[in-house]
Amino acid sequence: MTHRRAVAGGVLVTVAACVMAWGLAYAASPLGPAVVRAVADAAGVATLGLVVVPLLDGPRYRAELSRRAWLPLVVASATWVVAEVVRLTITAAGAAGTGATSLGLRTAVEFATRTAPGRAGLLTILAAALVCALAVLRIGSVPTVVASAGAAAVGIVGHPLTGHLADSPFGGVAIAVHALAAAVWCGVLAAVVLTVDHRGQWARILPRFSRLSFGCVAALLAGGVVGGVAMLASAADLYATGYGRVLTAKIALTVVLFVLAWRNRRIWLPAARTHRSSAVLSRSRAHVEVALMAAALAAAATLSVTG
Repeated sequence: MTHRRAVAGGVLVTVAACVMAWGLAYAASPLGPAVVRAVADAAGVATLGLVVVPLLDGPRYRAELSRRAWLPLVVASATWVVAEVVRLTITAAGAAGTGATSLGLRTAVEFATRTAPGRAGLLTILAAALVCALAVLRIGSVPTVVASAGAAAVGIVGHPLTGHLADSPFGGVAIAVHALAAAVWCGVLAAVVLTVDHRGQWARILPRFSRLSFGCVAALLAGGVVGGVAMLASAADLYATGYGRVLTAKIALTVVLFVLAWRNRRIWLPAARTHRSSAVLSRSRAHVEVALMAAALAAAATLSVTG
């Protein structure tokens, strides 16, 4: 599967998962904003992963991986900027009680500067634009990579901090940690799929990714449990409300991901480390895991706009 087909497949999975999550939440969740949110989140996650992935390779090979990541990073970050602008416009229009095409510039500016969700959206747009600008300029120094990763991380956690749990500082921080951990785990693996081609690269990078993902999974699980408990009044909400049904679907996808990741850690990782797994087989395993991640991210995006 070529990289273009992999990207197209990821987009299709994300949109399809959004539609299914919308069906579970109907009529508590609007489909349009959910899809826009999913595209924006997926682009942000991919951007963070593409910034970070060269650091997983050794200094001798890092420049090659950076070259491979450059074009996907420019596309992902530019897509993130556009999607966040659309997202902010739709959110502002909803708050103003008008259509997105009828939203006036003054109203949009007031929403972006005077409300917490608006400021979070504006901050995310600026963060995504900074990463895109640095990528276009091809400044590959370590400080620049760190700055890009930091900007991407800020853009990713901005929305969770002003979402459903904005009134709960502890719950808001837990969801932000959950979102950032998920972004690193999913984004870096997606970036690996887009940049790693031969068996030697898989042998070097996969063990480092495995160690990174272990910490991400622990943080993701802890943050998600705290946030879920804060949002649900009782266990019955998991099937009695639209939000709960989408959350249940997301939990189910996450459990499948955990099982698959554990199996890959036991079987795929040792084979890749010792060059016993071909590049084609490694890509195939990674594609399956990334597809499940895309579905889980789409469910999370739908949750964010579910009342």
